[in-house]
Amino acid sequence: MKKRAIVMGATSGIGQEVARLLAANGYEVGIAGRREERLVQMAQATPGIVAHRQIDVTKEDAPTELHKLIEELGGMDLYFHSSGIGWENVALDADKELKTVETNGMGFVRMVSAAYNWFAEQRADEAKLRAEEAEQRAERDEQRGEEAELRGEEDEQRGEEAELRASSKERKARIACITSIARTRGLGAAPAYSATKRMQAHYLECLSQQARMRHLNIGITDIRPGFVATDLIAGSHFPLQLKAEDVARTIVRAIERGSEVVTIDWRYRLLVAAWQLIPRWLWVRLTAIK
Repeated sequence: MKKRAIVMGATSGIGQEVARLLAANGYEVGIAGRREERLVQMAQATPGIVAHRQIDVTKEDAPTELHKLIEELGGMDLYFHSSGIGWENVALDADKELKTVETNGMGFVRMVSAAYNWFAEQRADEAKLRAEEAEQRAERDEQRGEEAELRGEEDEQRGEEAELRASSKERKARIACITSIARTRGLGAAPAYSATKRMQAHYLECLSQQARMRHLNIGITDIRPGFVATDLIAGSHFPLQLKAEDVARTIVRAIERGSEVVTIDWRYRLLVAAWQLIPRWLWVRLTAIK
């Protein structure tokens, strides 16, 4: 059975490239975003994208729309979140700051928690079903006794159940989200963007811990790119701009490996390591950081 993935924020940039690549890799993909015309175009042009729905993560009905998309897709093994906005905002324009918090903060939590809860409910239902099946097997064992023929049937059934368990492990649920290297330190040029990316990374860490606490088969992947040549930074002159398609390939490989934290590109990994070594008293005096 093919894996099913939903990509939130699929109408441009990283989300668009990840959706295309997942479809090319054999996933059945459902896509979502605010621009319905782009969703329709992608679905028509990309084999493997089999469902789409207009969803605005800042709206209260977004989780309901997500559930409708999951139902249309026939289930979900991967939730990929790429919805986000941000600006350089040295002037501290309040509208820009609040919009950033609304999308990257409230919208992020709204959608990621909805996906997590859906996975948790599915895992609870599966556990209940396994318990019922175990009880039924125990009753059958008691009734059948130790007849060789029936033992053979039971061995065959156990083999089928082992295959099912193996399949279940392969189909571990996963939530993968775009955060940013901007979460590493506070960036004076983009206060709300930097702060919300920090929040996102911490939220994912919390969910990863909670999944283990609750014994849920849900993996979490925190993806931290640097500057990517997308609409978000169109027209800028930021250094080390990565191609969205290259970033998408790294993301899909990380998802399939089950990686928990991924900083994309070795140059950004070195940059983040250097940032982390700078003491706060010195960091806040560095005026050239963007």
